[in-house]
Amino acid sequence: MSLPIYLIGARGCGKTTVGQVLARTLDYSFSDTDYHLQQSVQRSVAEIVASEGWESFRAQETQALHAVTAPATVIATGGGMVLAEVNRRYMRDHGHVIWLSAPADALANRLQQQPKAAQRPTLTGQPIAEEMSEILRERAPLYQQCAHYQVDATQAPEQVALHIVHLLAQARAS
Repeated sequence: MSLPIYLIGARGCGKTTVGQVLARTLDYSFSDTDYHLQQSVQRSVAEIVASEGWESFRAQETQALHAVTAPATVIATGGGMVLAEVNRRYMRDHGHVIWLSAPADALANRLQQQPKAAQRPTLTGQPIAEEMSEILRERAPLYQQCAHYQVDATQAPEQVALHIVHLLAQARAS
């Protein structure tokens, strides 16, 4: 039985894009916790947060994590999934956790080029570059605590996916 692979990291690090490439490479299924949640409630993350608040969104995010976890599945998680200790522990206990790491300026550049970024509300109300720096300062220790592996996500998605495949192959061999 092949364990699920959880991709964690800040918004803009490429979890969905890399996850889709990785799933194709490994012949795994692909799931995205944000997409699953939005399909379940038929509202965007911004709408959920606006009407119910961040705490309710985070609780629904945990439910989405459990719902999409399955063997032989690559799972792109929401950037804040690691904020709850229960989620960090669940992912570590149920699969391989890969932190797609990138510097704040690279993340900000990606987000400024993505029209979909407007679907996710600002967390701090700051300009995106400042927000990403603040989020990484807060979350990097949590990503590190949760991850089995840290991967440089500034490379092309295909390169990142191949690096992950090699890491997992080495782990199986040892």
